[in-house]
Amino acid sequence: MDEAIAPLFEEARKRMENVVAATKREFATVRTGRANPALLDRIEVDYYGTKTPLNQLATVSAPEPRLLVVQVFDKSAIPDVEKAILKADLGLTPTNDGQVIRLVLPQLTEERRKELVKVVRRIAEEKRIGVRNARRDLNEGIRKARKEGAISEDVARRAEAEAQNLTQQFTDEIDELLRQKEQEIMEV
Repeated sequence: MDEAIAPLFEEARKRMENVVAATKREFATVRTGRANPALLDRIEVDYYGTKTPLNQLATVSAPEPRLLVVQVFDKSAIPDVEKAILKADLGLTPTNDGQVIRLVLPQLTEERRKELVKVVRRIAEEKRIGVRNARRDLNEGIRKARKEGAISEDVARRAEAEAQNLTQQFTDEIDELLRQKEQEIMEV
């Protein structure tokens, strides 16, 4: 690869890798039939007037396939954590015994599973767009380098084909993550 455009490819690859990592994080927060502590990652608790991520106030574990246990470090914050979980609209009702908060994940209905599949498909499409935006910026950089005479027409054509291959590689990775997540959601 030509030295004039190597940094462009490096930047595009980093952006695309970040998009895939963000896809994994977002998919982890979508509920499946199985208890997953990542389900509560997005929850922020109003702790002494400050929005604080739940994972900084408590440990979340999944001792059983359909149960999450939230062990709050500061027992006085348990009611605040409960309110935050209810407000997150996850379809979970917290119960507490003064020591820990238990969240029993109800069995997902077929209708709810289909809604969740739509949600993950929408997330995947947003992420594919992110990958394509990185390709667009890369192609603009290649064209600019060509116009300035830093690279030849042939090198520019090869670079654009390589940009397409890179894009395809990362969109395929997102599609595979989507396929796995859909399978996980539809699993009874």
